[in-house]
Amino acid sequence: MPLRPSGAAKVARDPVHHPLFARCYARVSVRAETRMGMADVRDRLLTGLTGRVIEIGAGNGLNFARYPNAVSEVVAIEPERRLRRLAVEAALRAEVPVDVVPGVAEALPVKSEAYDAAVISLVLCSVRDVPRALGEVRRVLRPGGVVRFFEHGRGGGRLMVLTQRTLDRTLWPALSGGCHLARDPVVALRDAGFELGPYRRVMMPQNGPVLPSSYCVLGTAWRPEGTG
Repeated sequence: MPLRPSGAAKVARDPVHHPLFARCYARVSVRAETRMGMADVRDRLLTGLTGRVIEIGAGNGLNFARYPNAVSEVVAIEPERRLRRLAVEAALRAEVPVDVVPGVAEALPVKSEAYDAAVISLVLCSVRDVPRALGEVRRVLRPGGVVRFFEHGRGGGRLMVLTQRTLDRTLWPALSGGCHLARDPVVALRDAGFELGPYRRVMMPQNGPVLPSSYCVLGTAWRPEGTG
């Protein structure tokens, strides 16, 4: 059998590959810290966390600087190459140990029941299989482990929901890295077997035009004790 010419070996394609969206997201997310109030949201999302944390869909790592010192380790999963590279740079500046790892939410590359907490921030909108992804979150959390979530999804009146669903069936996912507007993260967490704690509806931007992506929810859930 002839040898493959040097340099001709195929390079495995990333499971998530949205380079144009990633470049745009990296710029917009930094501006959103102050202009849309995201810095305040991140503080509320992460406050009080302790122990070992897994962050799923870490993006460009803007959460890392806001983890409290009581967190002993963060394992941050990010499938998109450009965003993962930015996340690695953010991890080097973080005050808590952060390990950035390639992987997808539907098949987390970590052991079961290894984490005290999971952080899910603006990721359920874009995963391919929400029940499978949340099943993985449940698998890697210890019994009684906490989920902190900040997600956008279905909201508004009938006309807005119709708009969200129409965009989901047409251009929106292709233009926004696989994002969907009409998913319901609270229902998805409940259906996955998590116990819902306190959560609140948040509009983003907090002061500004109401967009199909404006309807967010910030809250807490738990993996029940004594369950698999």
